[in-house]
Amino acid sequence: MTLYQPEPVEISTRIRPGEWTEESLAALEASYREQLLGMGAAANEIDVVIDRDDGGGVSVVASWLKPDVAQELTEVTDDTGLVAMDPDAETVRPARDDSPQ
Repeated sequence: MTLYQPEPVEISTRIRPGEWTEESLAALEASYREQLLGMGAAANEIDVVIDRDDGGGVSVVASWLKPDVAQELTEVTDDTGLVAMDPDAETVRPARDDSPQ
């Protein structure tokens, strides 16, 4: 059993004036999105806010806005043999018994 924690996960940074460009800002946003996706976030659960201050600095906050209730996930295997979690599946596959026999 996994403990589900519905609190948002946030990644943030503040960058001083002159230490960023539009390109580096776009790359940072993409990096934060990738990190949250890697943690299990769905793309529609990610919110990124970029705030530019009057002095030329910028702050970036990427949040994974988790649903209040965890979804049951089912492992599915595609034609490449890779295993993924399918939140739309009807049943949960029983745990494998990896103990020596």
